[in-house]
Amino acid sequence: MNSLIITSLEQGLIFAILAMGVFLTYKILDIADLSVEGTFPFGAFVFAKFISMGVNPIISTLMAFFFGTLAGLFTATLFTRLRIKPLLSGILTMTILYSVNLKINGKSNFPLFKYGSVFGLGSSLIVLAGTVLLIKIILDQFLKTETGYLLIATGDNESLVKSLGENSNKYKVIGLMLANGLVALSGALMAQMQGFADITMGNSIIVVALASIIIGDTIKKNSNRIKNTTRAILGAIIYKLIGGIAIDLGLNPNDLRAINAIIVIVFLSYNNFAADFLGFMKKEGGRKNVKNSKPIKEF
Repeated sequence: MNSLIITSLEQGLIFAILAMGVFLTYKILDIADLSVEGTFPFGAFVFAKFISMGVNPIISTLMAFFFGTLAGLFTATLFTRLRIKPLLSGILTMTILYSVNLKINGKSNFPLFKYGSVFGLGSSLIVLAGTVLLIKIILDQFLKTETGYLLIATGDNESLVKSLGENSNKYKVIGLMLANGLVALSGALMAQMQGFADITMGNSIIVVALASIIIGDTIKKNSNRIKNTTRAILGAIIYKLIGGIAIDLGLNPNDLRAINAIIVIVFLSYNNFAADFLGFMKKEGGRKNVKNSKPIKEF
């Protein structure tokens, strides 16, 4: 059971990076970016290519992030320049990346056991925890900058950004590049963790990311003290722990994708009904206050 928890924590931390990337597009820019299903394995295959060429594991991992940002740039170009709908742009990028991934190393599955990895630096859990913490700090600080505020404003009120004389498309490009870079980085780390890069790694990975974000949103829902990046991290860890415990209790691994979808449905429903219930309670509380209030004396 201890090894299962550790494995779930390690995978949860890897998916936390994925969740923080998708958070930028899904929560901030309000864009459904399906290109992540191609970017995730893309990061793994880019890492495999560089590490097989004798490049240092850390640099190979950073190259995965860099090439991931280029994938995000391509998606952004499709809908900002060619005016293709964001959803379709993501699907087109994902489709193209499937062929690109096969071309990078010439095979659909590339073993990495004989090569080095960033986990050679120390304990896998410590390396991952440090990486996630560093990314969280950098992302939080970035979102406090002028560019970060305008990125958030682009998702909230694009007309406001345009009224300030800023090009909103510029911030969409930045957001998509950062998001896909983090997703590719997550894919590279997952490939190193499992010891191979596989073309099917990205299948339904968007569900994992969304589940992590949605679960994170349920944690102290009305508290402003918990940052959204923290919610994404905690959501990813909780999500993987739920899956790990389910398998330990005898769940058939073939049913895991269905369980993943059910988890998303359950937490989405909880969020929706909880919001309705809180709204109802506030409304009822307001009515009681009006009834119990004393009439104002006229002088």
